[in-house]
Amino acid sequence: MEIEIATIGGYEEVGRQMTAVRAGNDVVIFDMGLNLSKVLIHDNVETEKMHSLDLIDMGAIPDDRIMSEIEGDVQAIVPTHGHLDHIGAISKLAHRYNAPIVATPFTNALVKQQIEGEQKFGVENDLVEMEAGETMSIGDSGQVELEFVNVTHSIIDAINPVLHTPEGAVVYGLDKRMDHTPVIGDPIDMKRFREIGREGEGVLCYIEDCTNANKKGRNPSEATARRHLKDVMYSIEDYDGGIVATTFSSHIARVKSLVEFAKDIGRQPVLLGRSMEKYSGTAERLGFVDFPDDVGMFGHRKSVDRTFKRVMNEGKGDYLPIVTGHQGEPRAMLTRMARGETPYELEDGDKVLFSARVIPEPTNEGQRYQAEQLLGMQGARIYDDIHVSGHLNREGHYEMLQALQPQHVIPAHQDMSGFSGYVNLCENQGYKMGRDLHVTRNGNLIQLVE
Repeated sequence: MEIEIATIGGYEEVGRQMTAVRAGNDVVIFDMGLNLSKVLIHDNVETEKMHSLDLIDMGAIPDDRIMSEIEGDVQAIVPTHGHLDHIGAISKLAHRYNAPIVATPFTNALVKQQIEGEQKFGVENDLVEMEAGETMSIGDSGQVELEFVNVTHSIIDAINPVLHTPEGAVVYGLDKRMDHTPVIGDPIDMKRFREIGREGEGVLCYIEDCTNANKKGRNPSEATARRHLKDVMYSIEDYDGGIVATTFSSHIARVKSLVEFAKDIGRQPVLLGRSMEKYSGTAERLGFVDFPDDVGMFGHRKSVDRTFKRVMNEGKGDYLPIVTGHQGEPRAMLTRMARGETPYELEDGDKVLFSARVIPEPTNEGQRYQAEQLLGMQGARIYDDIHVSGHLNREGHYEMLQALQPQHVIPAHQDMSGFSGYVNLCENQGYKMGRDLHVTRNGNLIQLVE
């Protein structure tokens, strides 16, 4: 059976992930993501109103026109998790393919919301739920099967999909970390990865996220970030002024910890911002988390401002606003607060907790720097980097290669400079560039089996 890989997006940058795997006449697409930084550099861009071709020209979504060169029918579109760099282009591209979108329940709920917000295209693809640990047949040959393997990441309900073929398995390894003590959900299923490495023809190809391949050692568990956050919040328990926290809206485990520790130090948590309300509300509705009944979630600007007025009237010392804006996004809640555009008044000595790291990309770094400067001008004291990454460090990559023993490896989720650490790592394990280690770019086809 012929096996071909199309590296469509995410092989020259972090963002707009999209990969297609052809096994005989059956094609499966993994991820359809957005490169948010390409959108944020423009003022007041509303992607939901834009045509896909304009977004492709901006470099914001994958250029999927290479799909016309692939012989076969798309049988499934499979987003690995709910981050926008993996699902943000589904509302723009999925309608081109007569195939269902297959994802875990939380990811599917977020995809549905993306589709409902789309104003340019009608996306009528079926949404099919599949849990980690389950499989489904792909195509009519009976020879190709899709499996979801549970992984841990900075968002709940993440998986690594595996396409089982007569030539071996293709493992799509974006995005994960080795977390054996997660705050929410099950640990990464390394037992299953090791089994896949030994079954049948083994692993034909492993496509891997290279984000932290240059970082030594292991990446800590989310439980470590939880302990760090607890230590920080308990250390300022006696402060009677304003404390504000920000983190990734999609990081439900971190939001859960913030809510719990706010209660512990006698503050009422409130979740503020559109994406904060969307992700936390969806997670609670699906039963992934159970917030106290008195935790408010407000996304609409008027509701947020009313909440800020209540906080100011009743006393900042009684509340912990948990807000959007950890990357300094211009329209996010924390940036508006820093510019003095909300009823919440920051004062000298108030604490701002960044339970997130700056995504290492120039647009984000510039926006975050500006936001911190504005906060500092208002007298805010910043607590930075209360976080652990959602991506594997170097030792995690070695462990995955040892578990899977893949015949071929394709680095992804980085630019060329970002691939260097992973290339060196793979070469140390006996792989060779151009033979079984394939460094590629967006828009390329790699023929693994002819």
